[in-house]
Amino acid sequence: MSATAPVRPVLPPDITARKGGVPLVTLTAYTTPMARLVDAHCDIALVGDSVGMVLHGMPSTIGVTLDMMILHGRAVMRGLSKAMAVIDMPFGTYEESPQQAYRNAARLMAETGAPSVKLEGGQHMAETIAFLTARGVPVMAHVGLTPQSVNTLGGYKVVGREEEAVKVMRDAKACEAAGAFSIILEKVPVGLAGRITAELKIPTIGIGAGVDCDGQVLVIDDMLGMFTDFRPKFVKRYADLGRTADEAIAAYAAEVRARAFPGPEHGFADQVKA
Repeated sequence: MSATAPVRPVLPPDITARKGGVPLVTLTAYTTPMARLVDAHCDIALVGDSVGMVLHGMPSTIGVTLDMMILHGRAVMRGLSKAMAVIDMPFGTYEESPQQAYRNAARLMAETGAPSVKLEGGQHMAETIAFLTARGVPVMAHVGLTPQSVNTLGGYKVVGREEEAVKVMRDAKACEAAGAFSIILEKVPVGLAGRITAELKIPTIGIGAGVDCDGQVLVIDDMLGMFTDFRPKFVKRYADLGRTADEAIAAYAAEVRARAFPGPEHGFADQVKA
């Protein structure tokens, strides 16, 4: 008799080893059913703090809490067998000190089972990244547009044009030197993203940063057409599930109001005897 070998989940060293190879496929996931879909096709399932905007109706990611990330992290982990989970550290849980970051990252990993975390920031977060990685916490870095800093950046805009390019390059190199196993480049000019990718030894994963990165990530509700509050220019919609759902709900409501639901084929009248 032959037995099917168990699927080995992807881990941070596997992601680092993919540098320059087949592009890394990453999507966000916040629930168990969506995690199962992502697991079948992706290398990484990012439990992003974008969950605050996408599922909780928040105006930004600032209000997301550690408990929220743990709740959604657990749900996603239940749906994964292959893809690697990365959980965002929310605003205010890691900036104060490396020690604060370690306590909260350790809690995220211990209470969800996820093998890695992601945090935003470049040179000023290098000490924290080094502190975490030295203590067994794999870190995915995130530079360029950092949504948790939207209030100081002045909006969701491209970061790295002209004189800013030098800073973004230094940010990326500082994160690599500190021990990050990969790095997100968000809304970075295409040429700059290509140069960063060429100069780093760790994989870059782009979101609105062009095709020269070592992989790509999108918010899954954006690419499925389910989140319609706003649409980033770089997002390609592969489906329009929001409209499909709206049409289905409207059809259901119309049948109920017309007393046409459930129809005879779905009802129980034939089972009821006078």
